[in-house]
Amino acid sequence: MDIALGLSDRITVMCDGRVVASGTPENIENNPLVREIYLGTNI
Repeated sequence: MDIALGLSDRITVMCDGRVVASGTPENIENNPLVREIYLGTNI
């Protein structure tokens, strides 16, 4: 995830075939749903 955040201007995150978030790396990194899905936590 760190690589994608560092290389991208915009990121779209998908889960189970649907878009759950889209935005800047900062928005994605701080999105509670993305954190829960990919990191196992919403801290």
